[in-house]
Amino acid sequence: MPRLALYTLAVCVLAIAAAVVSFARGSWLGIVWILIAGISSNMAWYYLRKARAARAADREGTGAAH
Repeated sequence: MPRLALYTLAVCVLAIAAAVVSFARGSWLGIVWILIAGISSNMAWYYLRKARAARAADREGTGAAH
């Protein structure tokens, strides 16, 4: 798993935890944390798909050379 994907996944998990705590305390600030979790989740998927595509391109490149 790419490092940036792990970092964004960690941010997503922490943002969800912060949202739960915010809502449990009665604060509407949890909405901001939910939005941050959504953005970081999308970034994690992007980096995972980018790494998967790069690996597939490398396999295609090495497969054609042999």
